[in-house]
Amino acid sequence: MAKDDKRPIVVKRIKKVAGGHHGGAWKIAYADFVTAMMAFFLLMWLLGSTTKGDLLGISEYFKTPLKVALAGGSGSGDSSSVIKGGGKDLTRSEGQVKEGEVESQKKIVNLKATNQEFLRIQKQLEKQKELEKLKELKSNIEKSIEANAKLKQFKNQILLDITSEGLRVQIVDEKNRPMFRSGRAELESYTKDILREIGKTLNEVPNKVSLSGHTDSLPYPSGDRGYSNWELSADRANASRRELIVGGMGEEKVVRVVGLASAVPFDKTDTLNPINRRISIIVMNKKAEETARNDGGTMQVDAEDEDVEDAIKNGINLVPASPDR
Repeated sequence: MAKDDKRPIVVKRIKKVAGGHHGGAWKIAYADFVTAMMAFFLLMWLLGSTTKGDLLGISEYFKTPLKVALAGGSGSGDSSSVIKGGGKDLTRSEGQVKEGEVESQKKIVNLKATNQEFLRIQKQLEKQKELEKLKELKSNIEKSIEANAKLKQFKNQILLDITSEGLRVQIVDEKNRPMFRSGRAELESYTKDILREIGKTLNEVPNKVSLSGHTDSLPYPSGDRGYSNWELSADRANASRRELIVGGMGEEKVVRVVGLASAVPFDKTDTLNPINRRISIIVMNKKAEETARNDGGTMQVDAEDEDVEDAIKNGINLVPASPDR
């Protein structure tokens, strides 16, 4: 027992720090922060919902209050303003106004002009689509000539171009290789092959076709008896039409067959040049077709012809309807 009485007594003292993470000072700081943020967003909301006229009035007021306080008077702002020294009257139409206080502006839509513009755009798109089809047809005919061994040797006698009337296919004479028997409307065998191949290709598009026959300026031997280059060119154009139909072209596609004799020479400098003897086949565009169908009648045409502009935009080499190249 004596030994236990002599044991030293140990007292443990724990030092407590006030606050720490259990303190409340940070809560006050956080509350101040939240209050400031709420005030900020409230201010933003008020500024966003205030009309332009009110904002201008407040701005004008804060520009001049010192001048008003020092000099007195109504200030340099709008004399009708409800705020001394303020800006423009907030009751005016620039700010928030009641319905009926400001006369509403009436918009008048010209339906006729709008409809005309729509039709113009629609017609423009139709022209563009038609030119693309003619361009594709031209490419197909050229491919057919290259692929056909019989026709390839006559490639230089088959001329293709795009005119203001449509796609023009011209089959011309060469000095030692004429298309027709001399002075007659009888086609050579190779000319029949050319026309039949072209006739087959023309059915790829719905466009109508016109044909014209041409001769050189050498007078027909028996012209004094009533048969001249005019009759010869017309007969040759008709003979060509028949071969196109034999090749597979629909007979209803032809709207015009004419003989022009030597009136429209290909080579104007030498009217006796064999190249002037030719057959011209035109795959007509819509405008040319309407003109042909209304020959001798009347039809409405546009004030501005945009065919040239359309062709240029589509990369097509547009040439005049004359035979000059």
